[in-house]
Amino acid sequence: MKKLFWSAIAIVFLTIIAACSIAATQGNPTKITIRAEIWADNWFALYNGETLIKEDSVPITTERSFNAERFTFEATSPLQLNFIVKDYKANDTGLEYIGTPRQQMGDGGLIAQFTDLATGKVIAVTNENAVIFVIHKAPLNTACAKESSPVAGQGSCTFKTMPEPTNWKSPDFNDSSWTQASKFTAAQVNPKEGYFEITWNPQAQFIWSSDLLADNTVLVRMTSSIK
Repeated sequence: MKKLFWSAIAIVFLTIIAACSIAATQGNPTKITIRAEIWADNWFALYNGETLIKEDSVPITTERSFNAERFTFEATSPLQLNFIVKDYKANDTGLEYIGTPRQQMGDGGLIAQFTDLATGKVIAVTNENAVIFVIHKAPLNTACAKESSPVAGQGSCTFKTMPEPTNWKSPDFNDSSWTQASKFTAAQVNPKEGYFEITWNPQAQFIWSSDLLADNTVLVRMTSSIK
């Protein structure tokens, strides 16, 4: 009888310990160190949820910026990765090299991969599972690129701009109305310096909105569970 009593006590004790261990794990998820590798044409800011992780080290005011960024940060699952990505534009015409023979509409592009530093496992990449919202589009008429003296908002050089949606970086934000990211090939984006310094996972894709030329500033949301 005593043996049964103490066996029952032991089972209850072990059950309590297991429950406490699970609760502690759920309340304090394990952080891991993540290596981020990002190439953007021309500039990005990366957030994990509402927290700013990294801004491109080359200012968006730099007309030709094709650097890659490689860095680490700590995070827990699930990751809510948010990007603000900007293609260079001289002004709201959406053009670059204004007043020169090279005057043109610029093209954007973003590729990124995130790796668990301890295991080497890629846990997130840019692909068609990301969603995108455009907040600056210009010019709305491609004839603007041929204007001899293009002025934003005049003639064919009209543009569209809108504010960032409220709380869009929150994991709870409803992005069902956003557009699925469009994938592009390296030949379409034509990446330059920095891109070739990184060994890209085959699953990492160049993404943007559906309009690589006219959409100059895009917001990107990616969700990934760390397993």
